[in-house]
Amino acid sequence: MKRLSILAIVGFLCMIFSLSVIPPMLVSLIYDDGELLHFVISFVLIHVTGLLLWLPTRKAATDFQRREGFIIVTLFWVVLSVMSAIPFMIGPHLSFVDALFEAVSGFTTTGATVIIGLDTLPPSVLYYRGQLQWLGGMGLIVLAVAIMPMLGIGGMQLYKAEAPGPMKEEKIKPRLAETARSLWVLYVGLTGACALGYWLTGMSPFDAIVHSFTTVSTGGFSTHDASLGYFDSVPIDLIAILFMLAGGLNFALHYRAVIGLSLRPYWQDPEARTFLTFIVAAIVLIASTLWWFGEYQQLHEAISNSVFEVVSVITSTGFGTADFSSWPSFLPVTLIFISFIGGCGGSTAGGMKVSRVLLMFKQGAQEINFLIHPRSVRPLRIGKQVLSPRISQAIWGFFSVYVLVFSLFTLLMMAAGLDQVTAFSAVATCINNLGPGLGEVAVTFASVGTAAKLLGTLAMLLGRLEIFTILVLLSPAFWRD
Repeated sequence: MKRLSILAIVGFLCMIFSLSVIPPMLVSLIYDDGELLHFVISFVLIHVTGLLLWLPTRKAATDFQRREGFIIVTLFWVVLSVMSAIPFMIGPHLSFVDALFEAVSGFTTTGATVIIGLDTLPPSVLYYRGQLQWLGGMGLIVLAVAIMPMLGIGGMQLYKAEAPGPMKEEKIKPRLAETARSLWVLYVGLTGACALGYWLTGMSPFDAIVHSFTTVSTGGFSTHDASLGYFDSVPIDLIAILFMLAGGLNFALHYRAVIGLSLRPYWQDPEARTFLTFIVAAIVLIASTLWWFGEYQQLHEAISNSVFEVVSVITSTGFGTADFSSWPSFLPVTLIFISFIGGCGGSTAGGMKVSRVLLMFKQGAQEINFLIHPRSVRPLRIGKQVLSPRISQAIWGFFSVYVLVFSLFTLLMMAAGLDQVTAFSAVATCINNLGPGLGEVAVTFASVGTAAKLLGTLAMLLGRLEIFTILVLLSPAFWRD
């Protein structure tokens, strides 16, 4: 175990993150909102922490293996979560637990909040919340991987530990650094296009920038308590739907579409096709149910609200134009269940990922076929790609652990004092990185106790790093040299 190398890289990553505190300083200067000193203090603390970790260990060997990658990623997210909580403590004066919850929710792109009164917060704090989600959407570690080769630091182990989705070896470029840089160019381009769209459809430049951060990252933080419902604008809702979908699709598909100047890659990809087909089916079900129960007087209102909420939930963005927790019959729980599916692998969305769900259904159908035709031989495929048994085992292993962790956390939430509905939805919204829930956490986590917030914080980290990245550290075999 190369402990000095691990400390050096975590310190280096902390120093990179400290630079992200500079833009909120500039926003504070522009709006003169009194937060400049708070962000200066935050920058110094984060940067000095990084220096103290990096300087004594910078000459350590930089070659590391997959095992060190898991440790670095986990340490980085834990250390970064604590560091990024500092502005929330000295600015809005949140307690440490509340500040940590808000910071983790931002950086994991969950969107759950403990803050009430967003409309009165200083602009620099609102910008900082949105920027946290934007950085977490693609993953700061992917950015670091793009820079590390220039410093002679290998990054493939970090990429595999941090990247979302079941097929982490897939790269859009032969070299990992080129892959990371291409992803960030796409990410910045989509964010700029989203901000422009919001501005042209009526948002102020500030709101457009912050909401573009939290839309493309599928994070869902807003500058207003009413979320996007504050603007009451159909064009703004359409821009949000378009870019939430973009964030929920595999970024490798965006790359192929841009290079080939064609939309064909989206429909040719089995995962993306399943993702879009499921969204249409969910919209039909929910819109027809809303219309049947008379929730909306006009059919177009039922359809428009269904489209927005389904896209927002399945991409784990969590924006709202309506309070779906008050919808009739089975709809609130249905939307929570939809969040378990999530977006595509290689996207910024949360959930289990469409590719895993698709493969589980395919294997279930395959098992039924084997019962009918015991001697048949049918390999498991996605499109034209034949998948190895190892991938199938990994996906079922992930699903089993996912269910066990979800069940355990639900019980612990109930032990912490939450009722059954609130506990169930609180764990679902945290582990799926969604944001809004049901019951007491339908809008905010402000009223739940400290124990429940800490459980939610851990669930968000587990969900963002897809459980195994953290749980593997609890295995005794992992620590044997």
